[in-house]
Amino acid sequence: MADSDGEELSDLPPSAKLVYKVLEYNGPMTQKDIVEESMLSARTVRYALERLEEIDIVTEDVYFADARQNLYEIETPVDAAADGADAAASDD
Repeated sequence: MADSDGEELSDLPPSAKLVYKVLEYNGPMTQKDIVEESMLSARTVRYALERLEEIDIVTEDVYFADARQNLYEIETPVDAAADGADAAASDD
């Protein structure tokens, strides 16, 4: 595996960025759903998901409707600006 220290979404290939956007717009999805929505090949989607998981942007979970598949979801981003705004709002 490649060393992913310091790697960000902007450093990933276009296919990984597309998979990220598909998940961002649609919420949690199976790999099969991502293939259909993105119109990328299954192999490309698999590789993109691996890259996104390496840098902890996407998580993989069991899809309870069909345990043979996994459910992929974007990690909830921690936005420093939003955290500061929340703290300022609570001080009022």
